[in-house]
Amino acid sequence: MPAFPLLAVDIGNTSTVLGLADESLTLTHTWRVRTNRDMLPDDLALQLHGLFALSGAQAPHAAVLSSVAPPVGENYALALRRHFMVEAFEVSADNLPDVQVELDQPGVVGADRLCNLFGAEKYMDHHEYAVVVDFGTSTNFDVIGKGRRFLGGVLATGAQVSADALFSRAAKLPRITLAAPQTAIGRNTVHALQSGLVFGYADMVDGLLRRIRAELPGEAVAIATGGFARTIEGICQEIDQYDETLTLRGLVELWASR
Repeated sequence: MPAFPLLAVDIGNTSTVLGLADESLTLTHTWRVRTNRDMLPDDLALQLHGLFALSGAQAPHAAVLSSVAPPVGENYALALRRHFMVEAFEVSADNLPDVQVELDQPGVVGADRLCNLFGAEKYMDHHEYAVVVDFGTSTNFDVIGKGRRFLGGVLATGAQVSADALFSRAAKLPRITLAAPQTAIGRNTVHALQSGLVFGYADMVDGLLRRIRAELPGEAVAIATGGFARTIEGICQEIDQYDETLTLRGLVELWASR
């Protein structure tokens, strides 16, 4: 049975990103859906069938998935097994022998962070290190060394989570869209909130990247991915590359490297 199309599934706490890759490991279709822990395997099979049908895409012949939201990963694997006759490869530190996880407890590293390691490799030709800033429910800073070394990183509260916490504790503050204002000094409440939440968050990212780079013995390229990356593009001074599909592409390249 052919291995392609290959379905890559990256399950986060807030959203799930899916993609189909062809024989050249190129993503031909991508989708983003809300992560729903209440959906059962048959529900997920219907969702997958609907996505493929809407896009005119062929059903997958192989699958690779990473999940930080149990039991959603297990339910996707069951859906693929029962309804598509596909046995998904589920990413973990235990089944990637060529990856060195240099943490105190290597087994606890999130599967999405291992995918970022593979996705970052194409940016490391002229750098010994890379830092992937992955903007999700949390913002992860993944520090990677050549030779597929996962060195550690930083976990920070995600921008939307920070905003939601502020709105829930201050009833008079309006809920706003996280978008960059024209100036840092706010002339009204919405403007002031956007400045604090977007410019303040961008400066936090820049500050942490400077600290990380100062601790590394060589130069590091910084790559941003995840939904909020689009908002801070051009604002953060320490980020070199923006790549919305880095984690999904990393999943595909991880699968191909086994």
